[in-house]
Amino acid sequence: MVDLKANPFYLNDEQIAWVEKTRSAMTDDEKAEQLLCPLMFTDDEEELKSIISAHNFGAVMFRSGVAEKVQRNLNAMQKVAKIPLLIAANLENGGDGVANEGTSMGNQMMVAATDNEERAYQLGKICGREGSALGFNWSFAPVLDIDMNYHNPITNVRTYGSDYTRTIRMGRQYIKGLTEEGIAPCIKHFPGDGVDERDQHLLTSVNTLSIDEWEATYGQIYRTMINEGALTAMIGHIAMPAMEEAVSGQPCNEVIPASCSKNILSGYLRGKLGFNGLVSTDASPMVGFLSNSVRREAVPLCIEYGCDVLLFNKDLEEDLMYMKEGIKNGLLSRARLEDAVTRILATKAALNLHTKHADGSICNGPEQMKQIACEEHLAWARGCADEGITLVKNVQNILPLSPAKTKKVLLEILGDFASNERVQKQVVDILEKEGFDVTVYVPETFETIFLNQAVEDFKKKYDLVLYVANIETASNKTVSRINWHTLFGAGNNLPWFVKEVPTVFVSFGNPYHLLDAPMIKTFVNSYSNAPHIVDMTFDKLFGKSEFKGKSPVDAFCGRWDTRL
Repeated sequence: MVDLKANPFYLNDEQIAWVEKTRSAMTDDEKAEQLLCPLMFTDDEEELKSIISAHNFGAVMFRSGVAEKVQRNLNAMQKVAKIPLLIAANLENGGDGVANEGTSMGNQMMVAATDNEERAYQLGKICGREGSALGFNWSFAPVLDIDMNYHNPITNVRTYGSDYTRTIRMGRQYIKGLTEEGIAPCIKHFPGDGVDERDQHLLTSVNTLSIDEWEATYGQIYRTMINEGALTAMIGHIAMPAMEEAVSGQPCNEVIPASCSKNILSGYLRGKLGFNGLVSTDASPMVGFLSNSVRREAVPLCIEYGCDVLLFNKDLEEDLMYMKEGIKNGLLSRARLEDAVTRILATKAALNLHTKHADGSICNGPEQMKQIACEEHLAWARGCADEGITLVKNVQNILPLSPAKTKKVLLEILGDFASNERVQKQVVDILEKEGFDVTVYVPETFETIFLNQAVEDFKKKYDLVLYVANIETASNKTVSRINWHTLFGAGNNLPWFVKEVPTVFVSFGNPYHLLDAPMIKTFVNSYSNAPHIVDMTFDKLFGKSEFKGKSPVDAFCGRWDTRL
């Protein structure tokens, strides 16, 4: 039995009555639909209305789109929904998680580098204001993972760094700003990503901490957020043998993702930590979800073992069939079905979606659109960039950069991402406006790589080499490291020239590139490639603004040579 008057719901009698009446009126098929949160792949209003009219989904998720169209589509869905929808988005970095025009505050590591809790509050505020303006009410954030392993390709700049105390300080402020705007947070990815160097999108990764190590770090984070009323949590496809053993008292000899583990979900998260709120799986099409069960069983069993919501689908109608089948054959018990639906409805009641749905105020209009990328939000984002950009290393004392000292620049863009062209154009424009002559590096071919290799010729052509690493944290990237274009020191891509010509490295993503370029003497971490962050980075390189950021991770990767 769910205590709806307790943390985190704190429902009053009227809200509880709505939850119970609504649940009692549902058929089992409708309850099965409440357990699903599909990703909406279409932005066609009529198609969306048709989907929601035909199904009683508890939640849906939207990706970022054109703000006005997103708002119109969310309004349309809520109008035809029998029960108000939880509408989720990845609001990790700002309003750009819901609208193409939204404010990009910068990722969590940028915020952490300010060491200013007010910036985390502002991030939550921006996400809350711009998200709610379009009709979103559920944020899949904050990311509470700890970046313990610098090889991990997916946590990285999405985290508040490697210090759990900073994660607590920043995470609680994000939640405060977000919830003040009527959006539910989702603390993730329990039991904690960032220990393994592998990506749970691609396999079941493993949190290898002992239970004492976990309690002293991740445990402190989750206990704090749970005690302070976090409404929802997301469970990763992450195995944790020590937690399995702490609950069962038996050796763990299986790779069981937390999203399908009764010991971790019911035994530890619900039992030992006392979490009473809504629990969602991470995206269920991820490979990590299916390492221990066939999907036909995993779909109902993840609910039976303690989750309340199945996030996304391999095939929507098939997953719905699996869920209904699980109810009929007993894989999903009556008690857990009622418990999960109760928590879903209680989350909606805690956000007062039922009353807003009834009076029509759940829908938004042009007035709310004024929140999108408003001047206050843009000013907060600029302030965060000013405080967060970090000068990690400046051994050669080349800064500030000036065309009077190093006019001829060889610019090398590292990475292979869709944003490369935008970043390159912006950097070239900034440098040329400042008075530099810029040559953009073009990878040599096999036929030309060994031609024109004279060192003295290189020194005559260039006064400065500037590396700009645009290597983003992204799914399906098993590493987030530099992939050099050329063989060993042939050509001009690898930094063979650091003793010949001053060389500067700026990262607009992964903060650990000194691992692969330890010989570079001037190194800046900017954490994100948002245009205002690129602008602010060069203001600092040109000496127009001081570097103020404090690295929230060990950018030297625990190594001796990277510091020299």
